[in-house]
Amino acid sequence: MTLQQEIVGNAMQMAVVNLRPGQTVYCEAGKFLFKTTNVTMETRLSGPSGSGDGGQRGGGGGGMGGMLRQAVGTAMQAGQRALAGESLAFQYFTSTGGEGTVGFAGVLPGEMRALELDGTRAWFAEKDAFVAAESTVRFGIAFQGGRTGRSGGEGFVLEKFTGHGTVIIAGAGNFIDLNPADFGGRIEVDTGCVVAFEEGIQYGVQRIGGLNRQGLMNAVFGGEGLSLATLEGDGRVILQSLTIESLANALRKAQGGDKQGPTGGLFSTNEG
Repeated sequence: MTLQQEIVGNAMQMAVVNLRPGQTVYCEAGKFLFKTTNVTMETRLSGPSGSGDGGQRGGGGGGMGGMLRQAVGTAMQAGQRALAGESLAFQYFTSTGGEGTVGFAGVLPGEMRALELDGTRAWFAEKDAFVAAESTVRFGIAFQGGRTGRSGGEGFVLEKFTGHGTVIIAGAGNFIDLNPADFGGRIEVDTGCVVAFEEGIQYGVQRIGGLNRQGLMNAVFGGEGLSLATLEGDGRVILQSLTIESLANALRKAQGGDKQGPTGGLFSTNEG
């Protein structure tokens, strides 16, 4: 069943989730805001199994062997999230003794979006976009290997959501929904503006221009660095109007710590 939720607010939105008796929702540690007293909260290292049990099943049989496999699986999940720079733990919320309410929010001023998974297509999102999801949604990490990841910066590690149910994501600034198929099948985006996209969209990174005068002008003075993200195919893409880097630069400048000078981000020292 679809998660009963409402996204409220403007500049800094929050998601207010209404849980049915026995229903479980989980979030990344640090995204929880409030709950009613009949909603229990439990912190675990293990992610949800995607089978609706909130991640409580060990899988792989009982006995000592099953417990060992479960422990190893949990350690591998936590290690993968740590390698990706994600939170080690999840917080699980279950309503007991009637309906309950729990609230969540992102960590930056901006919008939130509820995505509905029907089991046919996965969704991919940038790091830290995940806020909360039903226990029937599986959270995973997808690594963009090779040249794409190394040159793309933000694009190296992606969050991956599979299964059935609702997943709530957050980003910075305002969102816009696009389909590359409506623009000739391909769009080029600042690497920090990508929030999420459906499975079937091909994500890559390309160099801005060639190693010539105009290419260097774009990289040095254009503020985009050397690369752009490319999104190709037919499916939903969610972009954000504010990047974490631009927000950080604005805060440094307001505090008198702007070290960029006239050349944009390429030669920024980023000194505290």
